[in-house]
Amino acid sequence: MEQTTRIEIANQSDLVAVRLGVMKSEDVRRLTVEEALVDTGATGLCLPAPLIEQLGLTPLRRVQAETANGTVERVIYSEVEYTVLERSDSIRVTDLPEGMPVLVGHMVLEALDLCVDMKKGLIHNPAHGGEWRIRIL
Repeated sequence: MEQTTRIEIANQSDLVAVRLGVMKSEDVRRLTVEEALVDTGATGLCLPAPLIEQLGLTPLRRVQAETANGTVERVIYSEVEYTVLERSDSIRVTDLPEGMPVLVGHMVLEALDLCVDMKKGLIHNPAHGGEWRIRIL
């Protein structure tokens, strides 16, 4: 069963510029995806190229990535801040071809202490009683 989630994403460099007082908060490049695909087979946060352009992210390096269809070349982009289920963190983004859904991978779920429940969808980790805990070791 396919699980989706709402994710809010903002350009991390813009957020830093706001904190430094050189940019207005209303000028931060951000977007909300209502039905991002929760893909536990994906590693991080993967965005289609048009969304990467909308956020104004900077390409950092090319990498070889293993996919269900074999090895492909992908680009790693600068960092974003993301929010899912009212929990936020930051991560570098991997590109996807245009037309692909946003993929929320296992690193995002682990960072926010979230789990996939087949009946309820994405939930806070029940083993932690609703508290946000992270693994640091």
